Amino acid sequence: MIPFSGSYRPEDTVFLLKPLRLEMVDVNAKERLIQSGARHYSEMLSPEQAPSPRYLTLFALLVDRYALRLAAEILALARYLAGTRPRQVTVVSLARAGTPVGALLARALRWLGRTDVHHYSISIIRDRGIDENALAFILRNAGRESAGLVFVDGWTAKGVIGEELRRALKRWNTHQPEPLEEALHVVSDIGGVADVAATYDDYAIPSGILNATVSGLTSRSILNEAIGPNDFHGCVFYEEFEPHDRSGWFLDRVAGYFAAAEPVSLRRDPEERRERCQAMTSFLSRLHARYRVSNRNFVKPGVAEATRVLLRRLPGLLLLRAADHPDVEHLRLLAEEKRVPVVIDPAMPIQATALIEDLS
Repeated sequence: MIPFSGSYRPEDTVFLLKPLRLEMVDVNAKERLIQSGARHYSEMLSPEQAPSPRYLTLFALLVDRYALRLAAEILALARYLAGTRPRQVTVVSLARAGTPVGALLARALRWLGRTDVHHYSISIIRDRGIDENALAFILRNAGRESAGLVFVDGWTAKGVIGEELRRALKRWNTHQPEPLEEALHVVSDIGGVADVAATYDDYAIPSGILNATVSGLTSRSILNEAIGPNDFHGCVFYEEFEPHDRSGWFLDRVAGYFAAAEPVSLRRDPEERRERCQAMTSFLSRLHARYRVSNRNFVKPGVAEATRVLLRRLPGLLLLRAADHPDVEHLRLLAEEKRVPVVIDPAMPIQATALIEDLS
């Protein structure tokens, strides 16, 4: 098990993932295999494409629009972590949506004067759990204190990964000697399911609209027959996308606003979180009934999750609260390119939702 940093600097991110050479599966074939139950989504990847110049322009515009806001939210999370972990702080991000946020948190903690800060990005997979080999490496090989670990993701949606994380950590805490806090920290908690969040707003966090090219050139994590019992979960390193990589540039742009960022308050009120969760649950129930959704995994709420559907799944429908909002311009572009129907629903509590096409 050998850590690597992808295209990041080692002080920004250490991936506890095993680089693999993987035969890619066409997106339509992958969707059929997933929906039929023949294979789990984590066992395969469909090809990623380098972002087009037009798409990268939209990404750059979102960075211009939100870098200052994101810097303030990252700093709010960092101040909270610095106050609750007086010795070491070990940021453990959930690859790969959490990876840029974890790297920014590590930078923010150092900017606040904390020196003993490490950031590891590890795999967690729906229905399969967290990579316990990676946790053991952090605690035993790297010698990090269990009290200093904090689990970080970029955002929530329905709360599936949050549920997976809590189950995994509860299991760890019942059979391993190092106790770990069963809590999730995120920037945007649109589902009202995180323990600590900077906002409940569904906005276009810029790192949420790109794939590998803002995540150290790594794929999402893989768990298939190539992963042995003592291995980290796997990934593909897309060296060929290096000319398009924005991973380090994105960190530099956001961190460059730390000094200018006004303090913001974290959203930690349990009642407010409960109301947000109820609003999301009610919205999803209406959606399931209106579109006769047969599987909760076919619904992906929020700008970031909708983007992931249009980039790497088989989208059947895109719902937008407002067609002309700049946060969804990239979604309209992707929908146009892939000929995905778009429905405007001003009553949605979030900006966007994508439905995966049901092939049954």
